[in-house]
Amino acid sequence: MANVLGYNSVSSSSRDHVLLTETMHVKDKWLPERLPLFGEPILDRSYANYRQRFLQCASLVVLGVILSAGYFQYGRWHSCPSPPLVFKDVAPMPPEALQRTWAAYSPYYPTAHYESPPDDCVITQVNLLQRHGARYPTGGQTTRIQAPLQKLRGVRTYANASFDFLRYFEWDLGVSDMISLGIQQTFESGIEHYTRYRHLFSSGHLPFVRASGSRRVIKSAAIWADGISYASNDMYHPETSVILPEVDGANNTLDDSMCPNAHSLNKVPKTWRDAFAPTIAARFNEAAPGADLNAKDIVNLMPLCAFETLFHRATSPFCNLFTFEESEAHEYYDDLSRYYKTGPGNPLGPIQGVGYVNELLARLTSKPVQDHTQTNSTLDSSPDTFPLNRTFYADFSHDNQMVAIYSALGLFQRVDGRAPSAEEMNPGRRWRISRMTPFSARMVVEKLTCDGRSDEQREYVRILVNDAVQPLTFCGAGADGVCALDDFVESQAYARGNGNGDWAKCFESD
Repeated sequence: MANVLGYNSVSSSSRDHVLLTETMHVKDKWLPERLPLFGEPILDRSYANYRQRFLQCASLVVLGVILSAGYFQYGRWHSCPSPPLVFKDVAPMPPEALQRTWAAYSPYYPTAHYESPPDDCVITQVNLLQRHGARYPTGGQTTRIQAPLQKLRGVRTYANASFDFLRYFEWDLGVSDMISLGIQQTFESGIEHYTRYRHLFSSGHLPFVRASGSRRVIKSAAIWADGISYASNDMYHPETSVILPEVDGANNTLDDSMCPNAHSLNKVPKTWRDAFAPTIAARFNEAAPGADLNAKDIVNLMPLCAFETLFHRATSPFCNLFTFEESEAHEYYDDLSRYYKTGPGNPLGPIQGVGYVNELLARLTSKPVQDHTQTNSTLDSSPDTFPLNRTFYADFSHDNQMVAIYSALGLFQRVDGRAPSAEEMNPGRRWRISRMTPFSARMVVEKLTCDGRSDEQREYVRILVNDAVQPLTFCGAGADGVCALDDFVESQAYARGNGNGDWAKCFESD
């Protein structure tokens, strides 16, 4: 069943169904003619002759796979690293270190080399949760960025030549939709996942794909499927089976929109902002007399460096207005903002990820979903819209919702339990959004069958975020990150308890 609209009750108008069905046919609309070299401009053109042209970039990769004897073993892939989609340290792109300070707007990069499971284990199921590809600023972001930009452009004479480009600057960014880099990221993700987990694919077991209902997320799911099709020589092409609408009243486990009382807690982020941004504002006001920028203006303007660079594939002149240390400080501001929005720093942050975790547990155990939070009971009780017999599941979502899901699972917690604060910026911190939810971020939960580990347990799990194996100490995992499935299920008491009362708090009146 393709393109089911996931409202509280399964219903849709024929017009909406046709619209969403049309968005699934992406080959003639969204894919670039070929994947460019890093730093090379990319043009949005027709899909015609795409595969032939793609070979120019993919041939070396394919040749490496063919010549690598012994790479494939049933259920395992010894070395299948994600493509490093951070632009390399070559002109005209900024250094990788700077790109990684862009937090949620960093281009995807694997944070570790993918390690195959232990020799005694075989992968039997994969659950992929992926963020949409790189995009333009949202409408709200556009408004916030343009406010300080207009202040700067209203200055008649700049006292610093670094600001002179503003005289001729023209805004050419779109709103919210994916850019060509996002298309590339998502397409290559499909290739990567087919290459790594091809033993899980068959005509009777195609990936079951769902997407949250925004255009860029739906598009990401479709382009990812095109990557699967390309990598499998058109043998497999998964369809998006369920689209969960992002509208009021719709149950959606892939979007952070169902807890009305959940609001960002801004005290700590603002304290950090007011510690680093006023100095920058003073420097800008000296260089642009009369601009009268404040700390809020600075943190709103700084992401323009990332958005411009990723869209144009060339270093934006806005990047040169800030030092590397200032970019690091802004990164920490974004880290704090996410921590206190849908992360564990917000009492109603993790609850927003509970519905997805309970769906994950249902898939891992092949048992019906047990949840009374965000899940759509009509969809999740049907084998057509929530099957329990697939070997590969792929869900496409947003960064804020992925943070909520990480938090509900118990990932990325400090060993000492302390929350990040405005008093210190630990460069070795685990809570780093560029490593958690960059554009095209992905969490993979692998279900494993392992022999010889226990007389009672044969099924296990491990979790990878952007290829880094997560330390599941909360369910007894060792250095290999593998823990028994039963222990993992037991560790998810917060989700299995529907948030232990937090869900009701989403709707309580004062």
